[in-house]
Amino acid sequence: MRHVDFSSLHRSTVGFDRLFNMLDGLGQPDGGTTYPPYNIERTGEDAYRISMAVAGFSETEISIEAHRNVLTVKGERANESAGEGSELLYRGIASRAFERRFQLADHVEVVGATLKNGLLHIDLKRNIPEEHKPRKIEISAAPAKAKQIEANAVN
Repeated sequence: MRHVDFSSLHRSTVGFDRLFNMLDGLGQPDGGTTYPPYNIERTGEDAYRISMAVAGFSETEISIEAHRNVLTVKGERANESAGEGSELLYRGIASRAFERRFQLADHVEVVGATLKNGLLHIDLKRNIPEEHKPRKIEISAAPAKAKQIEANAVN
């Protein structure tokens, strides 16, 4: 993969640091993390939902934090034994800790989160302030010029 150097743009622009950091991050692999699997869906015009498969985790073992357009979901299970007198022969249900980050667009807020049947659902809503919404500008007709009936002659 090619690496693009944005240093010349850093010198000639002001206020685009976040954009350049995001572009720099696109070229770097995330370490191949695929756990836990997730879906992102649009549930309305300005509503979204992230669904994560977190089987085996309880509400107390998962933390969700939204800070500066980054949504971070962390999960950490307490060590549990297989039970008295039993021995675990095969572990197919993942119990490792995870941290998954999502970059949120401007004005996207977390509405709520639910854990049901091993799926963590995080509901998001985009709330655009009125001053940032497009507004229609009415066009008014130009006032008609007064007609000049007689010109004053100057001799």
